[in-house]
Amino acid sequence: MTSDAPETKSLNFIEEIMEADLASGKHGGRIQTRFPPEPNGYLHIGHAKAICIDFGMAARFGGKCNLRMDDTNPCTEDVEYVDSIQEDVRWLGFDWAGEYYASDYFPLLYDYAEYLIQQGKAYVCDLNEAEIREYRGNFHTPGRPSPYRDRSASENLDLFRRMRAGEFPDGSRVLRAKIDVQHPNMNLRDPLMYRIRRAHHHRTGDAWCIYPMYDYAHGVSDALETITHSICTLEFEDHRPLYDWFLEQDVDARFFQRPLPRQIEFARLNLTHTVMSKRRLLQLVQEGIVAGWDDPRMPTICGLRRRGYTPEAIRSFAERVGVAKRDMVAEVGLLESCIREDLEANALRRMAVIRPLKLTITNMAEAEAFEVELANHPDRPELGTRKVPFSNTLWIEQDDFREEAPKKWFRLAPGAEVRLRGAALVRCEEVVKDAAGNVVELRCTWDPASKGGNAPDGRKVKGTLHWVNAATAVEAEVRLYEPLFPAEDPMDVPEGQDWHQGINPGSLERVKAKLEPSLAGAEVGQRFQFERMGYFAVDPDSRPGAPVFNRTVSLKDSWAKIEAKG
Repeated sequence: MTSDAPETKSLNFIEEIMEADLASGKHGGRIQTRFPPEPNGYLHIGHAKAICIDFGMAARFGGKCNLRMDDTNPCTEDVEYVDSIQEDVRWLGFDWAGEYYASDYFPLLYDYAEYLIQQGKAYVCDLNEAEIREYRGNFHTPGRPSPYRDRSASENLDLFRRMRAGEFPDGSRVLRAKIDVQHPNMNLRDPLMYRIRRAHHHRTGDAWCIYPMYDYAHGVSDALETITHSICTLEFEDHRPLYDWFLEQDVDARFFQRPLPRQIEFARLNLTHTVMSKRRLLQLVQEGIVAGWDDPRMPTICGLRRRGYTPEAIRSFAERVGVAKRDMVAEVGLLESCIREDLEANALRRMAVIRPLKLTITNMAEAEAFEVELANHPDRPELGTRKVPFSNTLWIEQDDFREEAPKKWFRLAPGAEVRLRGAALVRCEEVVKDAAGNVVELRCTWDPASKGGNAPDGRKVKGTLHWVNAATAVEAEVRLYEPLFPAEDPMDVPEGQDWHQGINPGSLERVKAKLEPSLAGAEVGQRFQFERMGYFAVDPDSRPGAPVFNRTVSLKDSWAKIEAKG
């Protein structure tokens, strides 16, 4: 007996929490999430997963998601990064219900800090950074109370206000929460709330010389925005008690509505052959190892976009990776599979020769030249066709010829016959070499009766090659990318060895290619399948008459697999 009921997808643990809260009416039937990046760099593929979760969960349950810039560290933040974050979120297909900044809440964060001081829950500490670290102890050594921990509320309030007024030099004093200096969770050993830092802020200018710490500002900002579910990556799990502590000290509900936000952690995304640390990505940019944050070898969203990835492919990847409670490492091959599937279904087909080898048809006159009509997509007739010139002088791939053909080789070789895609059958009659012994030209004959690509006598020709007509070929630069880090885990290096040593010096190869004429007018960002070669996108470096294409991902090469097996 079969059921006609639609198949239901099982819920992940975050969805289960949200569904239960909706059912109980905990937040009055509301779901409100937020995506809170720090604008100190460009977003990467790991952030893309977080974006899909934050916005996707809200959309699934009819809720809203805010975009909030966690701009509490003016030394590393810039409006450039704010703009790039907004662009990346929109490009991925999402929009925010409200746009906020942690700096919007600086006055309220300050007021709440004064409130905590008055409640005896915070104090001004004069220890320097090294002394604070020493007094805190570690996982094996209990902490010791700061000698300034028992200052009176009035003295702390006076010192904090003078900190705000700029009376003290940078680093001379901090505001700390008064929790438990011997707590087994290091995050609760009187954590810092404010530090003195004279730095120009991209939004507030020089109005403040004290700035809140992330652990303090984050939860308070969530509560001020009435966030219902604060979704974070797993490294914040040990910070959750501190998140809750800061909010729960508002005992008379003077600052925050009830119920308070709930922090939920999910496993962050790690990717093989990839560095995901913003700090190390910044190093790659600053040291000139890559051409910028949008270098197609970078795991940044803008780098993936420039390489030719689509938002649909990245969203599909995030969905396939799923939402887990344990950190995991995704294979970069899964990401490549997602973009292959998307472009296989949607990219227009074109012919391009990456490493050209001249092919001359000796028994074909110039007057016999003709046009071949080829489909723009083999499975989508609605995308139409285009006409491609064919004559007696062509370009084919160097890799499509072997002077000594191995077994199962169905491409060109001396005496071998192949089909030129949609055009005709040709047979290799002569191989021309230069003084160094390199093959520079193949002289072939064609069968005029095979015009269109099939032999009239029914003879079987297994090999089909792509080609480009020499007279009408478009000259282009094609950039071929390999992993920047050949090692599966780039950070798994021997002690004392610099992680830079694992960088692949051959991660980018520039070649001069020959393209069919229809690609002359391709626009920046357009994606194509170069038949038998892979998927390519037009790079912003393109200029009129000088297009540049980036290889997004290669096709699966069946012959390479045969050779690898020996």
